[in-house]
This record gives sequence, C-alpha cells and structure tokens, in this order.
Amino acid sequence: MKKNTPLKIDVQSEIGVLDAVLLHTPGPEVENMTPRMAQRALYSDILNLSIAQKEYEQIEGVLSKVARIYQVRDLLARVLDKPACRQELVTKICIAEQAGSCYDTLMAMSTPQLVKALIEGLPARIDTLTAFLNEDYYSLFPLYNFYFTRDSSVTIGNNALICRMANQVRAREAMIMDAIYRGSGAFECGTIDLQNIVPVSGKLFIEGGDVLVARDDTLVIGNGMRTSAAAIDALAQQFCERCPEGKKHILVQQLPSSPESFIHLDMVFTMLDRDQCMVFEPLILHNRAYKTVHITLEDGRVSRIRGVSGLLPALRSLGMDLEPVCCGGSTDSWVQEREQWHSGSNLFAFAPGKVLCYARNEATLQELSRHGFEILAARDVMAGKKKIEDYAKCAVTIQGSELPRGGGGARCMTMPLSRKAVEW
Repeated sequence: MKKNTPLKIDVQSEIGVLDAVLLHTPGPEVENMTPRMAQRALYSDILNLSIAQKEYEQIEGVLSKVARIYQVRDLLARVLDKPACRQELVTKICIAEQAGSCYDTLMAMSTPQLVKALIEGLPARIDTLTAFLNEDYYSLFPLYNFYFTRDSSVTIGNNALICRMANQVRAREAMIMDAIYRGSGAFECGTIDLQNIVPVSGKLFIEGGDVLVARDDTLVIGNGMRTSAAAIDALAQQFCERCPEGKKHILVQQLPSSPESFIHLDMVFTMLDRDQCMVFEPLILHNRAYKTVHITLEDGRVSRIRGVSGLLPALRSLGMDLEPVCCGGSTDSWVQEREQWHSGSNLFAFAPGKVLCYARNEATLQELSRHGFEILAARDVMAGKKKIEDYAKCAVTIQGSELPRGGGGARCMTMPLSRKAVEW
C-alpha cells in the first residue's frame, strides 16, 4: 500500500488477523486532574503518566510487529490542517461544550497547539472575578479517557459507527473521531452517525466497548450503563436501511448497572479464537437476572425479537460454538471478581488464538495456559526473543499497574481498522 493511499476500513470479526489499528498513546491529559476531579473524569483513581506510558509502549511495540499503526494525534493534525475541517470541528466543539468564548483563541492556534488543546484541555482564562471564583480550571476539559480508543467509534464491516457517548465529558472524543474518518483522508469508509437521531422513547447512547463484531452477519451488543436499548434500536434501523438484503443478527446481553467494572460488555466477554472466548463466569455462564435477546434482521426490517437462554447458546445456534475460558479461573469467586475488576476479561485478539492481556491477572493466565495458550511477555516479543508466528496460540502479556486504573484493558485501548477475513 502506498503511504498516501487511504486505508479501506474492513472489520468483519473480532479475531481476524489484524492489518491496521488505531491507538492513542496516553499523554498529559491523564494527569491533568486531581483526586477531586477523578470521579467526573470517570476514573476510580489517578494515574502516574510516566509509568502508564511505559506500559502502553508494550501495546504499541507488540502490535507494530503485526500491523500498521495509526495514532489519533497524527490523524487529528491532518484534519486541522484543512481550514474547512478545522472550522467545522472547532465550531461543533464550542457549541457542544458551551465554550463559544474560546472559538477565536482556538482558531488562532497552530495545528500542533490546537491538537494539544483539544486533547489535553484548554485552561480557563482568569480575567474576571467570576472566572477566578469558578472551581473549573478548564474551559475545555482534557480527554482523560481517550486512550480507550475502542469507545468513541466502532468499525463494523466497511463502516465507522460514530458513537454517542453516555457522559458529556467524553462527547468530544466522538466528534474528533467523526472528523478523522470523514476529513483526515486516511480512510476509505462509510460512517454511521447516531448523533442527530431522536429516539422514539428513552435516552440514546452507545459506546464501542459494548459492540462486538462476532461475524460478518452477527453483532453482540451489551445493554447497560453506557449503551441504551434506544441506541441498539437505532443501530438496528441503520442496518436495515443500509443492508436491506439477507439476514443479520444482533445478540443483546443486558448488563448490571454496578459495579463500575461492568461498564461495557467487553469487560465480561471477549472472543479469543474461532472456538474460544473469555468470560466472567458468574454473569455469562450462570446468569439468571439479566436478559439475553436475539434480534433478527431480514430483508430490511426487524423480523423477530425473542429472549434466549444465554449468550453462548445464542451464538451456538448461529454456528459459533465457543468454549468459555474463565476470567480468574473457575474455582474461586473472589479471584474471579478481583481479576474482572482489573480487566481480566478484556482481551484483544490480533489474530485467531493470539491475544493481548495484562500480566497482573495471574489466575486468568493460568486458565489460558490450561486451554492451550502459550504465555509470552511483551518485552520478549518486542526484543525478538519470542516470535508470535512460532506459536499456534499465545497470550502476550503487558505490564499493567497504572493503565488498569483508568478502567480498561487491551481491547479497550485498541480500535481495529482492518482485519483479514476469517475462515469459520
């Protein structure tokens, strides 16, 4: 592929061999907060940036061995270098965040300065008593969660779904991703934008951690604190309009509203291989309190909605018979809960049977080993001491003392842009 040739977005599964991925290396934005601000930033703790960046280097180092990497900051700069795109994005942000007084300041910035301001935050100008007494230090708040690139957009087939974030503090992330897909010139794709849809009933919000592309004809979506039923209905309608021919399936798994570690479906369920998945056993295998719903789309309409007995049986009925591997092992509920809290279920497959995960979840790694995965340290892979291609199945472990404090794992921090087709 020539350097300036747009990449064709193509993601038809969760496990296909990764060709290209979108990352955002955490920067000063994750430290531009105090403990008092952490809750508003959707954090349960504050991070040490230098350690977090060293841990993140392992994600980028491993994935650079197997795929082409795109960085959010670089793509945003490409957008802001275009006057019309710059004006559109800055206008949209200023209106959404009631920061009209910042418009001229932002538009006068150089591209590097504006990239920095839009991601790391724009400190308030203290030129009045009102501003001085205001407890908000920023006119535009930092994007504390942007290193979780999975959430603000979703690549589905040849389209990018621009998500509608559940919390206002993350809304700018989706605006930036929309601008990148449409205006950077880096990608060839359609966009599905739910921003302006008015739901018939209920609130409409959806985030990428809840959306799994199980197969080219099957989505698995979590319905919980970050993705509403109204948003899933809207997405189903979009698919009916865009793909009126053939049959497609949406499997919906209801999620608890607490604890906060159940924030997205990928915190309790991720795919590992054609025939294996990682699960938080209490919810996915022994669930009686939360519904699983099978929505069938056929010939441009919703033809059937029915309750089913669980997520794995529903996938099995569609020809995807997945063996569950249990986060935290299958014997100690305390260990399961502890490792799920630190994203033990949140694995990222960069090829069938080859995944990224945290090294800290030792019981989960033992369970992976028991199911045929060779455990490799990211540092050994980066140094060439271990070669991924030498193993049929492997789990590459990254250090994770700081990154998990943000509330996510390897899948949360990676947005696949292109994968090879899977032979099922």
